Amino acid sequence: MKTIDSIPTSKIQRATKLIQTGAKVGVNYVKYYGEKLITSEEKAKENLNESNAEDIYNGLKTMKGSALKVAQMLSMEKSILPRSYVEKFSLAQFSVPPLSAPLVVKSFKNYFGKHPSEIFDKFNLTSINAASIGQVHKAEHNGEKLAVKIQYPGIAESISSDLALVKPIAMRMFNIKGKNSERYFKEVEEKLTEETNYSLEFEQSIEIAEACKSIPNLKFPKYYKEFSSERILTMSWMDGIHLSEYTNKPTDQKTANKLGQALWDFYMFQIHHLKKVHADPHPGNFLVSNTGELIVIDFGCMKTIPDGFYIPYFELAKKENIENPLYFEQKLYELEILREDDSQEEIVFFKKLFHEMLSLFTQPFHQDEFDFSDPQFFEQIAELGSKYAKSSELKEMNGNRGSKHFIYINRTFFGLYNLMFDLKAKNVKINNYSTKL
Repeated sequence: MKTIDSIPTSKIQRATKLIQTGAKVGVNYVKYYGEKLITSEEKAKENLNESNAEDIYNGLKTMKGSALKVAQMLSMEKSILPRSYVEKFSLAQFSVPPLSAPLVVKSFKNYFGKHPSEIFDKFNLTSINAASIGQVHKAEHNGEKLAVKIQYPGIAESISSDLALVKPIAMRMFNIKGKNSERYFKEVEEKLTEETNYSLEFEQSIEIAEACKSIPNLKFPKYYKEFSSERILTMSWMDGIHLSEYTNKPTDQKTANKLGQALWDFYMFQIHHLKKVHADPHPGNFLVSNTGELIVIDFGCMKTIPDGFYIPYFELAKKENIENPLYFEQKLYELEILREDDSQEEIVFFKKLFHEMLSLFTQPFHQDEFDFSDPQFFEQIAELGSKYAKSSELKEMNGNRGSKHFIYINRTFFGLYNLMFDLKAKNVKINNYSTKL
């Protein structure tokens, strides 16, 4: 794969790159309007999506950082984005152009004052995987194989300016307006900033690995403080294939069920017992060992769940509470979905919307075991998402609602459900690590 020798880091450089990408998208729309006159609109729209996905991804992959991280997050929204975008943006998980060898060496000299060959017995200057924030190199020290994650230069410093560029687009897309809207962007900025702090990730990795070590069929790397810094993180090399590679090949149902149970238990234990969860459940953060165990390799994005959100959120996972109109409405206010300044029309609309969503989305919690290979369940989720995405009524409502904690908790569950479906896991025991509220 071709390497890159520099990354645009200044606000002007990154804004210019986005403007250039926007111009290409504009040209694609001109082609689309012409093409649909001579072919079917469906075919023209498919070609438009493919061209836009290609041009947007190509622009973002040279910027890396939070801009590319957003693409990675969007690739998990399989029920919302067109297939072309999902396929192209999913490359941001672990397959983007890596830094060149000179930039890798420069990073080591910045943080350790040495060439990597002076630190390790062996160090491969060609990266094994490259994603949105950093890339991974293989190394050896005292006979141990290591994975060394190196952050791209300038990424941490560009987060605020990147989000400032996409903020107006996001506000229009989600119809966010009025006071307190800034809290959503602040939540995303804080989490992205945490992800660039490898010293924090080092601490979180050890903490969660220790807490979850007794969960069956789950493995974690060992971490090395002497070879880690704020922008470089070293761990033991874990043999395995990425979860997406595993699910793309024929697998036996017994192993799929075992992996699905391990994944589900891992998340439920964190959520219900630690009240802190790995909030980045995409395939690039998981490996499958050759003995069929699940390996978790990235703890950069962790979300703490305060009781004020946890309690009403999971009270609404109970069927009897969803079906109790007065109690249901009370919890919607506690979760800031309904607001004191809502009109009667808004109250009726959002109560109906969230009743539909929760009645469907919480189905796994209403059973002792659940079949995540059931396509009907996921088709219903996709249909519901499409229904409200096209709702003209919703576009007229104020989208500034819901606790800021929804952003990463909902992302966690959507990502988890997608991974469970990719695994086609059946007979998953739901309540292994649940708690009574």
